[in-house]
Amino acid sequence: MDVLGALGYSQNEKLLMIHADDAGLSHSENMATIDALEKGSVNSYSIMVPCPWSYEMMEFAKNHPQYDNGIHLTLTCEWEKYRFGPILPINKVPSLVDENGHFYKKRELLHQHASNEEVEKELRAQIERALGFGLKPTHLDSHMYSVGARPEFLEIYRDLGKTYDLPVFFNRQLITEMGLDAEKCLFENDVVADRLFLGRFADFEKGKLADYYDHVLDNLPAGFNILILHPAFDDREMQGITVNHPNFGSAWRQVDHDYFTSESCRVKLKENKIRLITWREIKAAMK
Repeated sequence: MDVLGALGYSQNEKLLMIHADDAGLSHSENMATIDALEKGSVNSYSIMVPCPWSYEMMEFAKNHPQYDNGIHLTLTCEWEKYRFGPILPINKVPSLVDENGHFYKKRELLHQHASNEEVEKELRAQIERALGFGLKPTHLDSHMYSVGARPEFLEIYRDLGKTYDLPVFFNRQLITEMGLDAEKCLFENDVVADRLFLGRFADFEKGKLADYYDHVLDNLPAGFNILILHPAFDDREMQGITVNHPNFGSAWRQVDHDYFTSESCRVKLKENKIRLITWREIKAAMK
């Protein structure tokens, strides 16, 4: 799908979606995400339905429908001590869990053990729970892009989008990083982001994560771009969740919150003539 053309923009327009992943992961994540939506430049987010704090974020989504809100389809749980699993009973999806009934930490284990049927059942259940809560999601995306662990999972992902009439997030770079052939996995009508921007651990280690975001905004190319961040506060809750996991850890997430609620970010968006777009606009253009 030609997103620029479908939205009525010229091919020279710099379109950007500033998207917050992992809402529902924790109270800290929720509060930082809400703050970034209400006071900052973030204009899209998605909710991890299986997480303990998803209720709080789904309640916010229902009461604030003006913000893009997607379902962050979840099949993995990467944290060392903060563990969660599927929303379906474990005996219904035994191939999706480890010996303790939690999601696998790595996509490789999901690829090795998960059955296609049980992946479809669990992802559908996550969508149904959000709909049953009263949400009107704008799109589907995937935690750790675990739907890319196997080509069949991507097919399930795409089919769920068709079933529920929702755009699903695809990106060639991301699919390639999953070890799949993007040319074989993507179809003409898929909504494919031309470029994906995501903070890098090397920059975070050097204290240069904000500089990376500056560089992205100052050099954003024309096309449909998505920048993914993970806002949260560097508090005791997030420090406990992300223990021994500095990559996308609590300190990283605080930088994400601070940068995308800053005045300097707003100024850069304006100076660089970047047009913010939403999944809601894309969904309407698909009609």
